[in-house]
Amino acid sequence: MKEEHTLALLKECSSGCKMALSSMNQILQYVQDEMLEHKIMESKEEHEKLEKKCGELLRRQGEHEKQPGVVAEAFSKITTDVKMMMNGGNCQIAKLLMDGCNMGIQSISECRNQNQEASKEAMELAAKIIRSEEEFMKQLRVFL
Repeated sequence: MKEEHTLALLKECSSGCKMALSSMNQILQYVQDEMLEHKIMESKEEHEKLEKKCGELLRRQGEHEKQPGVVAEAFSKITTDVKMMMNGGNCQIAKLLMDGCNMGIQSISECRNQNQEASKEAMELAAKIIRSEEEFMKQLRVFL
């Protein structure tokens, strides 16, 4: 049971980090403000480290990393492109990224709560991802 909980949580964390990285890569093409770009790049580096840790823990369990759903990724790309074409700028970029952070916080928190028997290491990694998302949201507020 503990192993199942650990795997479920690690897969959700991995998928969440991959989705965040995909969103950041996608939005960077629209960023013109150096300070905003710097904040996104910092968060991107942090998410790459967290995603790498997820992958290591999953491989240790004999599992593969979970990819975000194709439909979710496609929907995210279309939504971002449409919103940026209609109303680009720092405020819109910050809102889109903050929405993504909020979704990540919700999905990982829900998975964490449903998998209370997950390993301490997996629980700590999930908490670290949540804190990272919360901190990124805080940094993005100045661009609203």
